[in-house]
This record gives sequence, structure tokens and C-alpha cells, in this order.
Amino acid sequence: MKRTFPIIVILISLSLLGLFLLQASWFDNLMEVTKSQLSEKINAGGVSVANDIGKSTRSSQPLRLNRRGGLLLGSELQIKLFRQPTVEERFTMEEVREKIEKEFERVQLGKLKFEFAISDVEGNYEFYSPGYEQEFWDTINNKRNYYAILRDTDNLAFTETNEVLIIIVPDVENQVWASLRWILVGAITFMLIIIAAFYVTVKTLLNQKKLSQIKSDFINNMTHEFKTPLATISLAVDALRTPKVQANPEKGAYFTNIIKEENIRMNKHVETILQAAFLEKQELNLNLSKIDVHEMIQEVASTFALQLNDKNGKIDFLLNASNDLISGDDAHFRNMISNLIDNAIKYSQDPVHIKISTHSTKNHLVIRIEDNGIGMSKESVKRVFEKFYRAHTGNLHNVKGFGLGMSYVKTVIDAHKGKIKVDSVVGKGTSFTVEVPLMHD
Repeated sequence: MKRTFPIIVILISLSLLGLFLLQASWFDNLMEVTKSQLSEKINAGGVSVANDIGKSTRSSQPLRLNRRGGLLLGSELQIKLFRQPTVEERFTMEEVREKIEKEFERVQLGKLKFEFAISDVEGNYEFYSPGYEQEFWDTINNKRNYYAILRDTDNLAFTETNEVLIIIVPDVENQVWASLRWILVGAITFMLIIIAAFYVTVKTLLNQKKLSQIKSDFINNMTHEFKTPLATISLAVDALRTPKVQANPEKGAYFTNIIKEENIRMNKHVETILQAAFLEKQELNLNLSKIDVHEMIQEVASTFALQLNDKNGKIDFLLNASNDLISGDDAHFRNMISNLIDNAIKYSQDPVHIKISTHSTKNHLVIRIEDNGIGMSKESVKRVFEKFYRAHTGNLHNVKGFGLGMSYVKTVIDAHKGKIKVDSVVGKGTSFTVEVPLMHD
């Protein structure tokens, strides 16, 4: 796992990077293709509109102009000059706009923004759209196209007016982006999904790695916890077989007692593991009754007298709660307090000094258990209630257990609809603050 995990992360990261680069290249090519297609459609539409306007003006009645002072072929005969009407004379600006819009709709450019104008070849405008003048001068962002309005000059007079349709598409780049926005949104969405899947995969692998380490630690702790009493029982049995011990009833009773105590110790370990498995499968079922918490704390603390004597320790009681009655499960709540006191003793060095205090609020009883032990790091504080987790004890090597005690404490408090908070400073000690609902009449 240690070797394969970095390789998996590197391979997935390279795959994501490659996919991102491919998508960027694909989208860049798509932009160029879309711009090229847009240009072709604009040109096709512009040519079609220009031809349509030219055809319409060509079919119109030519305008006749009398030339005064012209060459006389007779007393009243004059040479008459004819010309076709201009676009301005034939169409209004709105009619030209409508033609362009219809043509752009036909070539699938219905939502394209544009400005237009009609001018002669010398650049004199007949008319132009309201936004044309402003967009005309922006030659960087705008696309400008010229389309000649062609006419058939057969049988017309000596002069011909040539006109040009000018179409400007403002901010072409942004309009192309807008046309591709759903494709871009889709690409980004799927990319984010892939990144999210990568994150979940890596997180799962890290969790599996952590669980594997926890499992390994648990097996090592369990092996140690069972190996010690088994070795003690084996030695006691060997001692009982010796003639010297068999001849001395007191020594025989002593070794028999050792076997019994170690057997009880092993049973407790088995019960702890079975209880953890039970809590894993289902919620804690409580047999609720009225509990006098102050009395229970003192009863539980008295059971640790021998351990405290071995460590030159003491417990100070500051039981100041005006109301200490709660509705709870006597067995589980007692075990919870026992685990907290036991934890405080295990992680303390000589001399042990534990302070247990209580106070009550309007609706809750607050229990605080403080020790002068080795304390915990921030990482340990975050993980102290995880199943099988055990904080590092530094130079303190006599701490035993499976890492199930604090997980059980949290389960019991949650079942009683309470809260627990941990405060700890490395080298100075740890305090657990429990808050549970009070029992009201």
C-alpha cells in the first residue's frame, strides 16, 4: 500500500492533466471551426441579401430625368437620361433589417447581433442602423463585411449608381463563446465530476490505509493484552505443579488466585471486544432510571483506590451542581464515568492528580474530569473518539487497551442526548467535559 498509493495518485494526476490539455486543445479547435463557420454563414447571408436588394431595385421602374439645355434633335425633342432608383428610394431601413434577419434565420444565425448600412462606392451613406456608427470604429473586436448590390445595366442610360451593403458583427469573439456556452458548461461539469471522483478515490484509499493501520495496531494490542495473562497463567500452573507449592496450601491458594484474576482480566477483554462489535451493528438500547450522579461518581472513583495508591495519586471532588439527577442507563452511565477516570489514570505519571467537578445549568448537568497527565496533540484530540484509535504516549509505556474506551464513552453520551468536549495541552494534562440533560419533575 505504501508503494502503490503514490503511483496511483501520480497516474491519475497525469491522466487528469492529459485530459485537461486535450479538452483545451479540442475547445480551441472548436472555437476556430465555429468562427470559420460563422464567417461563411455571414457571407452567405450577406451575399443573398445584397442580391435580393439588387434584384428588387433592378425590377423597379427607372427614374427619368429631363436635361435642360441638352442636345436638341428637334424643336421639342430632348435626350432623356434614365437611372434606377437607389436602395434608399426603394426600401426603408427597417425593411433592409428585416431582410437581413430573415436571411440570418435561414442560415441558422437567428440570435446573431449585427449592425448594417447602405452606402455608395465612394462611402456616402444612404442610411445606417442606430448602433452602426459606434461599432464602425472598433476594428479589433468587430467583423466587417462589404457586399456589392449588383444590377443588370442593359438598356439603361449612361450612368449607373453602384451601392454597397455593409454588415458589422460586433464583438465576434464573445458571440462565438456565447454560442458554445452549453458545450463549455458540459465539458467543465464532466471535468469537475472526474476531479470529484479522483478526490473520492484518493480519500477512500487514505481511509483504507488508515483503517489498515488501525487494524494492525488493534491486532498488536490484542495480542499483547492476551499474551500477558496467558503467560502469567502458564507460570502459575507450572508453579502449582511443583512439590514445594503443593506441600504449602497458602502458596497454592496464592497461585490459584493469580490464575483466577488473570482469567477475569481476559474475560473483560473479550467482553470489551464483543461490546464493540455489538455497538457497531446497532444503536445502544438504554434502560432508563433516575440516577444520582454525585453518588455514582464517588462510588466509581472508590473502585480505583488501589490504582491511585500505586501511583501516589488522589482525586479531588468539587461536586457543586445544585441538581445532579438525570434519567439514564445506570450500567452504561457508570461504565462511561469509569472509562473517563481510568483514562485519566492511565495517561498520567506519578503522582496522579485528578479533579472531578460538576455544576448545573437550567437544563443540563456538566461533569468535568481533569488530569495532570501527558496531554494530547491537536491530531489526537480530533481523533480521540475514533474506534481503535490510541494516542501516542511518548515515554509512557505502561498504557494498555484496545482504543475502544473513548469510542464507547461517545456512544453512551450520544445515546443520552448529551455532549462531550475535550481540552488538552501536551505535557500539562487533559480535561473531558460532559453535558447531559437534567431530570425535571
